[in-house]
Amino acid sequence: MRLLVLKEKRESQKLSLAALVPEKKAQGQQEETEEEAPQDNQAPKKRPGSEKRQKTANLMSYETKVIAPTEEIPTLVRLYEYHHCHVTQPKLLEQMQEWGIDISSGQLNRILVEDKDKYHAEKQDILRVGLRGSSYINTDDTSARHQGVNSYCTHIGNEWFAWFETTPRKNRSNFLELLRGERTDYVLSSEALSYMSTHRLPQHQLQNLSLWRNRVFKNKQEWLAALKALGIEKNSHVKTATEGALLGAVLASGVSPDLGIISDGAGQFRLLCHGLCWVHAERLINKLIPFTEAQRLAIETVQDKIWSLYQDLKAYKTLTSIAQQQQKANLEARFDEIFTTPTSFETLNQVLKRLSRRKKELLKVLDRPELPLHNNASEQDIREFVTKRKISGSTRSDSGRRCRDTFASLKKTCRKLGVSFWEYLTDRVCGQNLIPPLGQLIAQKAGSLGSLAERGSLSLV
Repeated sequence: MRLLVLKEKRESQKLSLAALVPEKKAQGQQEETEEEAPQDNQAPKKRPGSEKRQKTANLMSYETKVIAPTEEIPTLVRLYEYHHCHVTQPKLLEQMQEWGIDISSGQLNRILVEDKDKYHAEKQDILRVGLRGSSYINTDDTSARHQGVNSYCTHIGNEWFAWFETTPRKNRSNFLELLRGERTDYVLSSEALSYMSTHRLPQHQLQNLSLWRNRVFKNKQEWLAALKALGIEKNSHVKTATEGALLGAVLASGVSPDLGIISDGAGQFRLLCHGLCWVHAERLINKLIPFTEAQRLAIETVQDKIWSLYQDLKAYKTLTSIAQQQQKANLEARFDEIFTTPTSFETLNQVLKRLSRRKKELLKVLDRPELPLHNNASEQDIREFVTKRKISGSTRSDSGRRCRDTFASLKKTCRKLGVSFWEYLTDRVCGQNLIPPLGQLIAQKAGSLGSLAERGSLSLV
């Protein structure tokens, strides 16, 4: 009986709800109709979210001009696409043909890599002015292929300029020849004789060469003939004497004997005031493979100490000269503590011992605060060349190799000086000459900001 009563109550509730639903729906539809109905003299209301700010409302409008086609514009576009955008010659040829331009592959190659003497001259001027106006340079090299043979591209630069040159070798004599620039002479200066003595040239040979002190030899043939006349014919002795004479020629060209050279530690770069990159030095520790937990902890502890010292060296660069003198002894002591304290990992001990012998190069910043602690500037610049190498592979002609190095140098230098590479090419191709030579812009920066040696804390960190 009770169940029947409950069932009747539930059915009555369902009937009452069913009666209410149509009424609510009708009211809802009426309300929506009233909201949607536009009022008099009023625009219909938009859907939610449609009232957005017009993104083009505040854009400046520019005057539209029709540029008459000239002979310079196709050349300019091809140079920009090839040397800046890394478009290959086959792709450029295909593009020209699709545009209806009748051009052969040989003619395109001549446009891209031939008759570029004025660009080559400006590139050499960049190196000459950059070396004379700087107190330090960053340098590095990478592999390059030319005419199917392995070669090497060397980068020289800093925050003002970048310079590339591809050569078949990468020894110290080659690096000195690059620093010498377009000169071909060999100079027996006091610095050259001092270099030969430091690198253990036999004493009797050094005495014979000292009789020709301050003598200049015009070219390599004349220099080698002079060595042969003095009886210097052994390869190692010729190598040492040649490096010394090349160093004398570099200094005679106007390069400072205190020029800082920051590198990854490769032997050919260890000249003048050489500084070792801390990032490359730490990689020797980072690539060690521990076999036990204790060895892993030993590596981590040493790495933490190294990077803590690195941060303090960065802070040291920004201090006043008086504060630097107070901190110098403490930083040297911390270096000795890190690199001479033995650990439980013998392989790590050998690496630390090896790095401790490079103390003078790693702590060069204590005497020259303007020098950077790393070689990142050179690593970043040389990526441009690596990208080009991965796309195009190698060069097949000497003019192609030379243009690749030249336009990479001009492009990177323009970027560092705040000059648009497109505007630079437009200026040079059209013969406007409104943009000063890049070497002149580097000299202006050196004059307005002072030499890098005088800038101290403003140098790369």
